[in-house]
Amino acid sequence: MSPPAPSDSSIPDMTTSTKAMMAKVKQLVPPMLEKFHKGQLGRVAVIGGSAEYTGAPYFSAMASARLGRCLLKCLFSGMSADIDQDVILFVLHLCAENHSAGSLSTLTFQSYVICEPSASQTIKSYSPNLMVSPLLRSTKSLATSHFDPSIEEMTSPILALLPRLHVLVIGLGLGRDDITLKQVAAIIKAARSQDPPVPLVLDADGLFLINSDPDLIKGYKECILTPNVIEFARIAKGMGVNLDEGDRNKDCENLAKALGGVCIIQKGKVDHISTGEGTTTCDFEGGLKRSGGQGDTLTGSLGTFLAWRQAYHEGLWESANKMSREETLLAAAFAGSAITRECSRKAFKKNGRSLQASDLTDEVHGSFLSLIGEPEGDSKL
Repeated sequence: MSPPAPSDSSIPDMTTSTKAMMAKVKQLVPPMLEKFHKGQLGRVAVIGGSAEYTGAPYFSAMASARLGRCLLKCLFSGMSADIDQDVILFVLHLCAENHSAGSLSTLTFQSYVICEPSASQTIKSYSPNLMVSPLLRSTKSLATSHFDPSIEEMTSPILALLPRLHVLVIGLGLGRDDITLKQVAAIIKAARSQDPPVPLVLDADGLFLINSDPDLIKGYKECILTPNVIEFARIAKGMGVNLDEGDRNKDCENLAKALGGVCIIQKGKVDHISTGEGTTTCDFEGGLKRSGGQGDTLTGSLGTFLAWRQAYHEGLWESANKMSREETLLAAAFAGSAITRECSRKAFKKNGRSLQASDLTDEVHGSFLSLIGEPEGDSKL
């Protein structure tokens, strides 16, 4: 049974264009059907995390989890003997609970964190819900190794996972180690060559990599970039795009066009979203404090919506009005922006200036219910 709809007073005012976009967003939300099996509605991998930065991939993965109402299990792909038995027992317990309830609907979404070994234990310690694979390598981790593997050899365990994944979220806490960035570049190239191609979300150090080599994502229309003002200006300069400070809509459109139709969410007081053909603005009210970690909530939310988008196009449930992939990419981008801004508003209302990144994580599901809500009625099988 779906949760009760939120009261009208909890729903922000929307313009006509925003209502039209939210109607598209709602079509991407899968119904909770007993026929769905584990992982069918989305398997998202967050690629990031280093010794210095462990919080960002955690907050991204947890936002994806809270939005997807998912079960997260531990995955090591046979590459590490350091498997946390408590995590496995926790997962088996949840599986048993859901199986005895006669429904596997809550097991339909999965999320992974693929990080550098020095970050794995710390990230795992944050929550028993996380699946953490320490498959990324860095100059530091190789210094203690008896082997001298090539980039291809280091990347191959991650590439072996790509056919099982629906979305990659790249760059959160990644760091700028040369070995790590070369691995990530190889992962991006491989993701583009998959059949079907794997959608990407890039932020933080992922954007640093793109600024160094924009051809990695140029022309890839299954990709969302989430730059802040500084990152946006840096990428625009690298692409030779002149910015008009008086027209951010046009700036976003011009940069997206220069990158060959990549979707850009230019974060700011309002979020500007474009694939190079016009610009959509997401102007839901946010909180007055911009905490660290808000961008991580955005990337995780985008990961879930892109995974749902893939399930939508695979026809896993019946939808009255079939949208194009271009339409659904913009809808997913808008949804991620809207959810994040609503999380910020709710968290700030409760916590004021003491707001922290974890407060946004706590608001993800409530924001989903306020803005979108669960699908109404029974969908056709």
